[in-house]
Amino acid sequence: MTIDQRLAELGITLPTPAAPVASYVPAVEAGGLLHISGQISFAEDGSLITGRLGDDVDLAGGIAAARRCGVMLLAQIKAALGSLDRVERVVKLGVFVNSTPDFTDQPKVANGASELMQEVFGEPGRHARSAVGVTVLPLGVAVEVDAIVAIRG
Repeated sequence: MTIDQRLAELGITLPTPAAPVASYVPAVEAGGLLHISGQISFAEDGSLITGRLGDDVDLAGGIAAARRCGVMLLAQIKAALGSLDRVERVVKLGVFVNSTPDFTDQPKVANGASELMQEVFGEPGRHARSAVGVTVLPLGVAVEVDAIVAIRG
């Protein structure tokens, strides 16, 4: 089964990858790794998922926002490689959660993106990860996720 077939089975449609809004590129391939710039939380309708965990976004909303970041990561990976079947392994995700000082469930929020990678890629989707709380993210979004993936020739 191809990754595109797996996405269809999961009911996931990849959006058009977001264009950079500053002086960077969405992806860089180097030494057999693809580094994907941070992807912010866009809803399926293209609107931003904004807010702060521990304030106006609940845990379920944060998990959903992280999953949507993961969907955008997949779109960027496909745009960079031409096919998600070139992904050998998801190596690491970096998850940034817009959260209040007393919110400590960043790892649970990050599971939204992590579990998506495992659903899509299976065992090669299991990865190392950082999940950190930050006081603000670009455009006021709730979550941002970046990635490193190992790729096949």
